Amino acid sequence: MDSKNIFPLTALWAHIRLRRTEVRSLPSQQNERPQREVFLVMFKVYILHSESYNKIYVGFTGNLEERLKSHNELGKKGWTRLYRPWKLLHFEEFQTKQEALCREKELKSGKGREWIRKTFSL
Repeated sequence: MDSKNIFPLTALWAHIRLRRTEVRSLPSQQNERPQREVFLVMFKVYILHSESYNKIYVGFTGNLEERLKSHNELGKKGWTRLYRPWKLLHFEEFQTKQEALCREKELKSGKGREWIRKTFSL
């Protein structure tokens, strides 16, 4: 085994990106060491609805704004392109990709779609 790669990344950790930002300090605290905050990417499971066709779409993403833009404007192929425009009905945030995938799978099941239609009166 390569000594540089003692702790191989799992698929889960490969999708979590850490971003550090410095917190600006007050002038009286300038001699102190700057503090750092760590932000984790949150995974979002979302539900879209096409009023024109009464269709539901369930998906997950790390960047909800870009994904909605892709569904409504940028996408050149795929199922969601056929039923535009899409409106965001609901989304939930998760800390790990695995949790988001499990919830997406629940919502895509028959019982999940039944819950969506009942909850949002579709």
